[in-house]
Amino acid sequence: MTLVKRNAVLFPAFPRLFDDFLTKDFFDWDMRNFSNTNTTIPAVNIVESHDRFAVEMAAPGMTKKDFQIELDHEVLKITSHKKTRDELKADDRYTRREFSYQSFERSFHLPKSVVDVSKIEANYENGVLRIAIPKREEAKTLPPRTITIK
Repeated sequence: MTLVKRNAVLFPAFPRLFDDFLTKDFFDWDMRNFSNTNTTIPAVNIVESHDRFAVEMAAPGMTKKDFQIELDHEVLKITSHKKTRDELKADDRYTRREFSYQSFERSFHLPKSVVDVSKIEANYENGVLRIAIPKREEAKTLPPRTITIK
């Protein structure tokens, strides 16, 4: 059994704008609603362990040259700008061509009292950007201690 949309048959004069208006969830304000090009801001995981924070950003299809990471005062900023442009041969002509341009910016506050900003490291592998942010010695969590009752 195949489901077929029939509203175009009933109201052929109405443009597809009404389809979008009736089917989109305009109250869903997560990150995918901020882009007109169907691109999204990459999802981020932040993991805290005893001695560091780890930021993992899912960004498949990119290269490490596509990222810029900078630390300005206590703000870690990750940005990316990527253009995709396929070159055509001299005898090719367009019937339709859509440029692809993706950019994003994510910022995170890193208090100097907690993190050692001089030892931050980043690498990009298999579509995931990983940033290791070590904690200062005095900010590391101490293991639980048993207190005896007297």
